[in-house]
Amino acid sequence: MTAHPAPRPGRRAPQAAPARRYSAQTGPGHLASDDGDLDVDEALALVNEAAGRPGSAPGGPHPHAGGPNPGRPDSHPGAAAGADQVPGGRAPEHPHPSVPSAAGGTAAQTGHKKHDHPRATPWPEARARAAQAARRAPRREAVAVPLDAALGRILATPLTALTDLPSFDTSAMDGWAVAGPGPWDVRPDAILAGHARPASLADGEAVRIATGARVPQEATAVLRSEHGALDDHGGLHPQREVVHGQDIRPRGQECRSGDQLLPAGSEVTPAVLGLAAAAGYDELRVIARPRAEVLILGDELLTEGLPQEGLIRDALGPMLPPWLRSLGAEVIAVRRIGDDAQDLLKAVGESPADVVVTTGGTAFGPVDHVHPTLRALGADLLVDGVQVRPGHPMLLAQLPGGRHLVGLPGNPLATVSGLLTLAEPLLRRLAGRPAVEPYHAPTREEIHGHPYDTRLVPVVLRGERSEEAVPLHYNGPAMLRGIAASDGLAVVPPGGAKPGQELEILDLPWALSTLSSPAAYSAGGCFT
Repeated sequence: MTAHPAPRPGRRAPQAAPARRYSAQTGPGHLASDDGDLDVDEALALVNEAAGRPGSAPGGPHPHAGGPNPGRPDSHPGAAAGADQVPGGRAPEHPHPSVPSAAGGTAAQTGHKKHDHPRATPWPEARARAAQAARRAPRREAVAVPLDAALGRILATPLTALTDLPSFDTSAMDGWAVAGPGPWDVRPDAILAGHARPASLADGEAVRIATGARVPQEATAVLRSEHGALDDHGGLHPQREVVHGQDIRPRGQECRSGDQLLPAGSEVTPAVLGLAAAAGYDELRVIARPRAEVLILGDELLTEGLPQEGLIRDALGPMLPPWLRSLGAEVIAVRRIGDDAQDLLKAVGESPADVVVTTGGTAFGPVDHVHPTLRALGADLLVDGVQVRPGHPMLLAQLPGGRHLVGLPGNPLATVSGLLTLAEPLLRRLAGRPAVEPYHAPTREEIHGHPYDTRLVPVVLRGERSEEAVPLHYNGPAMLRGIAASDGLAVVPPGGAKPGQELEILDLPWALSTLSSPAAYSAGGCFT
């Protein structure tokens, strides 16, 4: 596999712009794209540009009317004329000419374009901005939930023991509770777990006892069944030395009432549920989940049946809610908006969600209404385009009231890229979950890269002694076949990766499930 040429020596990455508020003086700007790895939103914008923008709304201003202000990198052609326009007309498109390539001609003609959007954020910085945005969000309140609803939640307060553990002296083994040195006279009764306080035990006596049963106060030890022998007269004889207190779990051995068992911020695992129940809890105080609403954009989407002429199945509606839940969100609604600008404005403006997630419409085609909607709402754009493939035109904005909007590209794999780049760090932090520790694996083979952008490539992890990342085919922006069979996404730097090069691996929600077993890829070698 042949990699594209590496970036020219000394080329500086574009400086990321600070968050900006949409106003009459600013506009969204253009997101540069790689012609060989285009999202549908990007392709529409380029097609419209090449054709002289025939997709503009009837009566709308020509995109170059007035021209950009060369002294203002934030200026947008036609911004003054249309800044206060409610979304519904033509979305802003490509305001800049193609950038000449090193080989001559324009980058569009040579296959790649250098970034002509000064606001496109480097991929690592975009993730950091998303996490930082959550820090500025209103503090999450604590809510009480029953134990059976607490799995996966984050403790809002420390888990403190409500009782001693164990709460009374208990037997650690089946055998006899004995008092004093042996041999002992065995009483005819027995002490079982769950019964009331047992009768007193006199010195020289023994009584049968079950594991977990309450030990008589006078008992000095528990003699295991296999360590004692009964004679014909009912006497019990030890078969090995008996140590005072052996096989008795004393009250408070694990903790005393009031001890902190786990700090706030701990994730509630099955083991934590067991500990909480043992410590006396019926419910736990956890951090409220961030509420997420998914808005599916596009008039071409079907919710059932086979694709038809001009219509395709909606793959994102079924995929996004469980993915967002895996990041700690509570998905309160999934709504299909179509390509109606007024409906989108109303849906975003009135959403009660902490995070609104949109699909598609983030570029500058004739029905791309996300930027105009944000401008109409007075949102702050925190990330407007990311130097990553696929998914370049993703965005993150802060809405009035401290809410956030994550604008995902419409292509499925580009959507996944947006989830991992912006939605995951934002939602993890809002949900109180710790960031995932990055890990790396060497690539088994060369991976094609973009000249200037980070590339996210589906991989499976293979190897007997140490894991290697094996890139999968079917990794185009519109494809899901590769990601459905993958263990994670490899973060490929600009210029590509050589065999053996260590790459960061981004985990997927199902990475540790049985679905990621080798059997999932047994359909021959079609993926790798």
